[in-house]
Amino acid sequence: MKVGFIGLGVMGKPMAGHLIDAGLEVSVYNRTPAKAQDLLTRGATGAASIAEVGKASEVVITMLPDSPDVEAVLFAEEGLVSSLPPGALVIDCSTISPESAARIGAQLAEAGMQFVDAPVSGGEVGAVAGKLAIMMGGESEAVTRAQQVLSVFASAMAHVGPAGSGQLVKAANQMLVAGNIALVGEAISLLQRTEVDIPSALEVLNGGLAASRVLEVKGPAMLERNFTPGFRLDLHYKDLRIALAAAEQAGLAVPLTGLTTQLVQALRAAGDGGEDHGALIKAIERLSGVVLPEAGGTA
Repeated sequence: MKVGFIGLGVMGKPMAGHLIDAGLEVSVYNRTPAKAQDLLTRGATGAASIAEVGKASEVVITMLPDSPDVEAVLFAEEGLVSSLPPGALVIDCSTISPESAARIGAQLAEAGMQFVDAPVSGGEVGAVAGKLAIMMGGESEAVTRAQQVLSVFASAMAHVGPAGSGQLVKAANQMLVAGNIALVGEAISLLQRTEVDIPSALEVLNGGLAASRVLEVKGPAMLERNFTPGFRLDLHYKDLRIALAAAEQAGLAVPLTGLTTQLVQALRAAGDGGEDHGALIKAIERLSGVVLPEAGGTA
């Protein structure tokens, strides 16, 4: 199978790597060509343009920051739609608005192509391990076809409805993740003000009802003050705004998501938007008048 991959960021690059390791014929493109170099040495073909990816592919996966980026890659003058063959499948693994995903699906259908919105969850750790959760929206035939490719780096997949549905489920996912991170930050901040053995405390917490992947992965990183981005606060803010818009459209009150979004925005305003979303603990600390040193010793 000839697969194109566009967007080789923190998660896109390892995802594309798994496709290469699975023996698929992979063509890659990134705005910064240097990010593709490692994949080229592993067997990928480097494309000089988006259109070149389309000409070489039956299936194209996009992994991009936001709706405008996806739409530009698809529908610009030299975009994918201008070069993909009839019947081609576009799988968008980005996190974008449900409305954008539904609109993209309709436009591609008019062009004789299939579309699946397939946002992923699991962060950089899941992408590297090939264990991402993927929620898919689209027609059944397109989803079945997409599963053959996505299974290479998935630990869980589900067809959740028509185009746009995957993004709605991803919005719910991002609500849960952000709220969980904020609560882990509160809990760790509390423990740090006591004489509790914190590593032992986290171990026992992960053995009970409080256990979560967020506690398991982000808890130690918070303690180490390691906020190297696996998923940037700026991107999570974008995702939370998508969730708030979806809730408003559904006539639903989501006060906890609203509060968490404000904490994220406060960090962005302080210049921390490029850090990992585990840096949410900083918002809790600052509200409490506590500023701890960063990794490396700077406050």
